[in-house]
Amino acid sequence: MASLDALDTASFTTLVVEECEDRLVVRLRRPEVRNAIDQVMVDELHSVCAHLERTPKVLVLTGTPSDADAGVKGVFASGADIAQLRQRRRDDALAGINSTIFDRLSRLPMPVIAALDGYALGGGAELAYAADFRIGTAALRMGNPETNLGIMAAAGATWRLKELVGEPLAKQILLAGRVLTGAECLAAGLISELVEPEQLLDAAHSLADRIGAQDPLAVRITKSVFHAPREAHPVIDTLAQGMLFESEAKFDRMQAFLDRKASTTSETSTTSKTSTDNTSREQS
Repeated sequence: MASLDALDTASFTTLVVEECEDRLVVRLRRPEVRNAIDQVMVDELHSVCAHLERTPKVLVLTGTPSDADAGVKGVFASGADIAQLRQRRRDDALAGINSTIFDRLSRLPMPVIAALDGYALGGGAELAYAADFRIGTAALRMGNPETNLGIMAAAGATWRLKELVGEPLAKQILLAGRVLTGAECLAAGLISELVEPEQLLDAAHSLADRIGAQDPLAVRITKSVFHAPREAHPVIDTLAQGMLFESEAKFDRMQAFLDRKASTTSETSTTSKTSTDNTSREQS
């Protein structure tokens, strides 16, 4: 019998989902349109978010992997689906279709990692900006060409991008249509690692492993406090620390640290004594 918390992906058509004990890997799958984000993908991402809000885990977002042997180039998401976008009117814009799901993704309890290869443009870039971590390849091309289509990047780029790379570069991307290469993304701090395409998912899992080694509650609370508005600090930090000071994990992990330290000190002392005794015997 399926768990009530299980994510039902049987009806998914735009996402491929792999769930592990401590993480969820979601691959965008609309290769015929370079993983353009349409309403169905948005709806399926909402289902993923609902699951991760109930069962907090690290989320790894990725796209179509490259395959040199088959001549397939990797792609994260080339943007919003232009065919659908062209039909949308004022009321659709006011509904904030993409901005709502990207904001929900950014607010997930545990960190979100975006593994980026090839195009991450328009809505695809804004989806990546909403992640907590971004890892890319040299083939990554990231930017926001919306003004060339007569619209603006309205799903988070106008404020997230400025926070991520600073105002001058953000304006080049948003107002002049500059598209960054993977190396330029790394130099700007937009991605934290630049890896080979075949190592991309492994790098994302390695980062997820490092997150998984931390105390989950401490990670969740730290992420929440990190994104709190400036005026909430330092009160929110103090209150959050008060909660963590009462957690069982805090006592267990600190005791384990002290035990390891005591063990190391004992071993060092024993080694030092043995060395001294040997030296004394040699001199005698």
